[in-house]
Amino acid sequence: MRKNELERTLQSIPPHRSPRPSLEQYCTPAHIASDVLWTAMAFGDIEGRRVIDLGCGTGVFAIGAALLGAASVKGVDIDPQAVADAAEAARRLGVEAEFMAGDVREVPWEADTVIMNPPFGSQRRKADRPFLETAVRIAPVAYSLHNASTAPFLEKMVASLGRRITFQKSYKFQIPHLFEFHEKMRKDIDVVLLRICQ
Repeated sequence: MRKNELERTLQSIPPHRSPRPSLEQYCTPAHIASDVLWTAMAFGDIEGRRVIDLGCGTGVFAIGAALLGAASVKGVDIDPQAVADAAEAARRLGVEAEFMAGDVREVPWEADTVIMNPPFGSQRRKADRPFLETAVRIAPVAYSLHNASTAPFLEKMVASLGRRITFQKSYKFQIPHLFEFHEKMRKDIDVVLLRICQ
């Protein structure tokens, strides 16, 4: 599958039906998700690997990893509706992926690679920490998107977890007007992708 084909396919995955601001349920734009997955594949972290998407939402990263030849794919999200929608999207696209509704801190699986877009912590401080802690517990490699302004703090956190950042890439993440407290029709946020390794 070519990168532009992957992006078009990921665009067909529906967003959250009823996003909750407390969970920061902003879907990863397809052009960013496809680039993150393509980057992970270039590093050899997708094809033939066991991949887990933490906070999978409607399944963009999990389904994308399956399309790129992951050996197995799993996703977990605290929102049961999102998990059901992710499973339906995977079925519609003809890929095998297992989804579970639950807290990321209680993930029972192990993987080769974690790919995730955790909450940025704008509604609840340090909301991304449980995701990072779980990622380093269950896999030797993790790809994680974060608000770019928190990068210096994240470097310290990753080091405290006994890991290191081996690659970074920046994106403009567009957040649409979803909630009453949003003052603009859309807002661009600078985000950074971190590749975190042992």
